[in-house]
Amino acid sequence: MAEKENLNIDDVAERLAAAREYLHIEDSKAELVNLDHKAAQPGFWDDAAAAQEVSKKASNLRDTLNAYDVACGLLDDARAADELASEDEGFAAEVQMCLSRLDSMLDQFEIDSWFADDLDSSDAIVSVNPGQGGLEAQDWTDMLYRMYSRYVEKKGWKLKVLDVVPGEGIGLDRAVFQVEGKNAYGMLRSEHGVHRLVRISPTDIKGRRQTTFASVEVMPVMSDDIEVNLNPNDVRVDVYRSSGPGGQCVNTTDSAVRLTHIPTGIVVTCQNEKSQLMNKESAFKVLRGRLYELERQKRDAELDAIRGEKQENGFGSQIRNYVLYPYQLVKDLRSGVETSNVDAVLDGDIDEFVVGYHRWRVSQ
Repeated sequence: MAEKENLNIDDVAERLAAAREYLHIEDSKAELVNLDHKAAQPGFWDDAAAAQEVSKKASNLRDTLNAYDVACGLLDDARAADELASEDEGFAAEVQMCLSRLDSMLDQFEIDSWFADDLDSSDAIVSVNPGQGGLEAQDWTDMLYRMYSRYVEKKGWKLKVLDVVPGEGIGLDRAVFQVEGKNAYGMLRSEHGVHRLVRISPTDIKGRRQTTFASVEVMPVMSDDIEVNLNPNDVRVDVYRSSGPGGQCVNTTDSAVRLTHIPTGIVVTCQNEKSQLMNKESAFKVLRGRLYELERQKRDAELDAIRGEKQENGFGSQIRNYVLYPYQLVKDLRSGVETSNVDAVLDGDIDEFVVGYHRWRVSQ
């Protein structure tokens, strides 16, 4: 906490004034009034999905405005305590306490400001799949799934399992889940890519070191007002038993659903909902997200071609290394963020990497 001891009121006040601008406080107040007006209209909940979108946006705006009001109150308290400190030195500690809390809030305001895209506030669909490494890759997929589950729990977000398939022998063959929380898609975009694990193989009786890969795909949950070119006639729908090996179409009472988008070859499965209808609905959410992400990647590739930049983010070009042997180190190859506390990272303490990636991203 030593870095907090010498905080200056004027410097922190200047940061708060800047936050008022980049958080668009006045515009947010006006937008919240408009959303509250919509919510008060008769028939607002006739369209439940649209109403939930409005309510969620209003809630996020209200949270931001309330947090900003708290920050302003802390600055007022610090100034009041500073005036009293000239007569009673005991108030000097209160000044620093208020400024320290305010400084932490300003750091969070800065992070929130990075997610200005309309989709950043969306919920996220995360898919984890084994890559090179055989059974080890399946175990690594399971480890990553647990890491993200713990991260979601620590953030106070909500995780909804869509499709988790056990591997043969150990680990997972795939894990697909939805994350609901503030800026979930914006934050978790940092995890999109290939993750590399180096360790002594637990399945090798000779105890040899092995390198394993797993890919993580992060997509937004698309709201109905965002256009995605998805023709239902282009989608083949198959059903199969949730408890079975998959791929065996049995009868219409089976609940697991597989969607195949014929033009792109994208395949989506969902089997963790209670009914076939719910699985089908969740699968279409995933499919819409993947089609959107595919179009975004095409646009990015076209822009990179115009700029003359090389694309290096293909499978096999890892974004992060997790080394458990012969030393312990987790390092993000984009932002340079690293830590030797591997156990904490695998237990979900990845905020340092998430924030570090976005700080690197906005500086590019």
